[in-house]
This record gives sequence, C-alpha cells and structure tokens, in this order.
Amino acid sequence: MPKTRKRKTPIVQANNDAPTSSKPEVTRSVIREFHVLLKRQAQLQKNRTPDVTTSSELSKIQERIGELGGLERYQQMSATGQKDDRGGGSHKILIVWMKELGLHRRGADAGKLKFARSPSLISMYFPDSSLQIHRLLEVGALLPDNYQSCSSWIDNHPIDLNSRHPAIQQQDFFLLDRQENFEKWSVISLSLVVNFVPEPQDRGRMLVMAHSMLVPEGYLFVALPLPCLSNSRYLTFEHFEAIMSVIGFTKVKEKWREGGKMVYYLYQKQETSTPQDTTRFSKKQVLRTGSRNNFAILLNKS
Repeated sequence: MPKTRKRKTPIVQANNDAPTSSKPEVTRSVIREFHVLLKRQAQLQKNRTPDVTTSSELSKIQERIGELGGLERYQQMSATGQKDDRGGGSHKILIVWMKELGLHRRGADAGKLKFARSPSLISMYFPDSSLQIHRLLEVGALLPDNYQSCSSWIDNHPIDLNSRHPAIQQQDFFLLDRQENFEKWSVISLSLVVNFVPEPQDRGRMLVMAHSMLVPEGYLFVALPLPCLSNSRYLTFEHFEAIMSVIGFTKVKEKWREGGKMVYYLYQKQETSTPQDTTRFSKKQVLRTGSRNNFAILLNKS
C-alpha cells in the first residue's frame, strides 16, 4: 500500500484578508466609492466645530473606508489599473506625446553630459535651455518607475499624498513651496489628480499653481475621467478649455473617444502680457440640464 505523502506547509502563509486582483469593472467600482467617501470626508472635516450629526457621518465614512481596506487598498487597486494587462497607465500617452514633440531628442542629448542633472552647470556651459534634461513632476504617483525607460531624457520626481514606495516622495501638492518651485519644472503630470481634489476652487488653484511652477513654454499633462467633461452640469469640453486659456495655457494635444472612460490633454504654458479676467469662472454656471454629475472647476476672481 503506497505511503500517503505529507502535504508541505508553505514557508509563507497566504494572507486571505489581503486585496486580490479583481476584474477591471470591480476595481473601478471600488475606486469610485473611495473617491465619493474621501470627497465627503474632506468636506465635513472643513467644519471646525462639528456637531453630533457631522461627527456621526465622519465615523461612518471612516468605518466604510476601513471595510474597503483603507487607503492602502485604494492605492493598490489604482496601481493595478496601471498594469499592462489593464491597458497601461496614462504615463504612456504622455511619453508618446513628448516624443512626437521631439522632446526625447533634446533631452537625450543633455543626458549624455556627465553633469546633465545640474541645471546651474548646464546653464553655465550651455545657455540654450533646449539642451537640458526635462524635469518632470509626477503628482499622485502610484508606481515609482513609470518613466524609468526614459531616464536618459526625463528626470522624474514622483510625489503622492500617501506614498507606498520609498522612491515616491510623500508630499501634498498644495504645500509645495511656491518660491522654490517657481518655473522649476519642464513638465507636470496631473493624471487622475484634479478630479480627486474635493473642492472646485482648489481644483482651479491646482491648475494655476502648475502654471507658475512650469518653465516658460513648459507642458502640463491632465488626465480626467471622461464624465467630468462629457456629463457634467457645470463643465463642458469648451468651458474647460476656456478655463485653461484664461490661466495661460494653449492646448497642444487631446485624446478621448465617445463611450470611452478617460480624456487626456497636453497643454503648453504661455505668458500673458495682461492679467486675464476670471470673473465668469469664479461661480458655477449651469451649462447642461438633465441627469448630470456636479463636477466643476472654479477660479478666484482676478
């Protein structure tokens, strides 16, 4: 009678509570719920003297976030959505667009220099700024190596509110030093970032800050869920582009399709000789009626 083989115990026990790879539609559904919960949480936390009702709602929100696995699971699921089997991240679109503009050739030439990452030395020996390697600020980074394949011409600086990797700096974009970052970056990436900002005024402030932080003729990459523009009560494609124009941006690239999930833009910074009137963008305007979402971007009056 053959001996019964003893089952080997795995060296590392599986964690049954850890989030597993899910179908794309499930991932998107959970991420959307996180967005709603965190947005509402931020709104309630602005009340410095919360009443019993507010405190109760905040407790319920925190409990639900915990049930979903916390911010750690949200970031894991977002990172899963950037994998190749899910269509890849939006950074691939930005890389393609930068190459189409010939930025990879100029940056690669700079990358050959031993001191290419020292802006002061570059400026001293090569006054032509086109030779400089392109400094990219990747806001809301989930993976540290999105631009690793382009390291010869892109010097990437990834930041996120809740960093999951030592190579990603834990940093609130709004708390970046304005003077230190003035005209510092060649490219800024705001991929699925603006829509995550809870308040419309802060979304506008983020875009204005990005403009001041870009070098002259620098580039801003913006990726948004398509419904933010296609199905919003307060924001259309035309209205969004008008906002960007008033801030001081010119549209260079655009990508989206009917029935798609995302819209991508690449804008270039333009200096304006006279201050722009932002009054019409300082309050919500109903641009569409019917069943719509309430996504909006507002600017402070100038």
